[in-house]
Amino acid sequence: MSFSEIRRKDVVNICDGRKLGKPIDLVLNDSACVQALVVPGASGGLFGFLKQDREGLVIDWSRVRRIGDDVILVEVDDERLCSQ
Repeated sequence: MSFSEIRRKDVVNICDGRKLGKPIDLVLNDSACVQALVVPGASGGLFGFLKQDREGLVIDWSRVRRIGDDVILVEVDDERLCSQ
């Protein structure tokens, strides 16, 4: 799957059903494997699973639960994210 396909999908948090936006970037490790997904947003750190970057919310790849035809489901359970 290419990044152009990924960036057309909505990212949805399965903990609260909230739409977090469409991916704007990927973070790769030294082996060129995806390490994190970046979506627009403004939030603080979430137990190492989510952190604020200059570009947006960085969601650790281990939090991605499923990539479907239209959405990417992530599991981010934090009250600070829900209060925005």
